[in-house]
Amino acid sequence: MAASSYAFLLLSLLLVLLPWAQATRVQYCDHNPDYEVEVTGVDISPEPVIRGKPATFSVSATTDKPISQGKVTIDVYFFGIRIHEEIHKLCEETSCPIPAGNFVLSHSQSLPGYTPPGNYMLKMTIVDPDGHTLTCISFNFQIKFGSSVADS
Repeated sequence: MAASSYAFLLLSLLLVLLPWAQATRVQYCDHNPDYEVEVTGVDISPEPVIRGKPATFSVSATTDKPISQGKVTIDVYFFGIRIHEEIHKLCEETSCPIPAGNFVLSHSQSLPGYTPPGNYMLKMTIVDPDGHTLTCISFNFQIKFGSSVADS
């Protein structure tokens, strides 16, 4: 096989694998989840998160039943220690009522400029008004220093 064929094959393989390698890996809180809300993906923008700058976490999900209300708890861990907790009404993070099918829950926030850079873990739990867990996921993300030009 010619060198150009190998190069084409390698480039094709990289183009197929690159989006998969960059995808945020989501784990359910339970090893065998049977949640009413199935999370299909998480998009973090920007990735990695830059301290002192706005960041958006968009969670793509699907449900078989309509959801009219509930709450979202967000816990952030650094080196395994919970350092931050937020509780929001579900309808503040997405449009309600949520019909059966696909939906996106989006949370934006600017992290303080003094936030230490490093690897973090975010745990998100959605519960209905009766306290029944609709879903619980966790995923890792990184925070890095901003550029010196952007921080000035």
